[in-house]
Amino acid sequence: MVTANGDDATAGTEVTGGAYARQTLTVGAASAGATSNSADLVFSGMPAATVVGVEIWDSAGTPVRLWYGALTASRTVAAGDELRLVAASLALSIS
Repeated sequence: MVTANGDDATAGTEVTGGAYARQTLTVGAASAGATSNSADLVFSGMPAATVVGVEIWDSAGTPVRLWYGALTASRTVAAGDELRLVAASLALSIS
């Protein structure tokens, strides 16, 4: 989750604070170059923030950003809130 979106050359500004922690993404089989999250992504204990986008990183020793994108609508959370992206709400595609 990011509070400022990145671009092709620069990563966004990742949420920090509270109990925020990166989550493991699971996706369904791709069809026509698109897929989505196959399970809810739950970020508990968020810090007060406005989340504007999502970035997906691998889990290598030196992580590599694989995908990024803006949310359709930014989400403002208060300290301690939960932010949930329900299954199938994170659409990933290659154009």
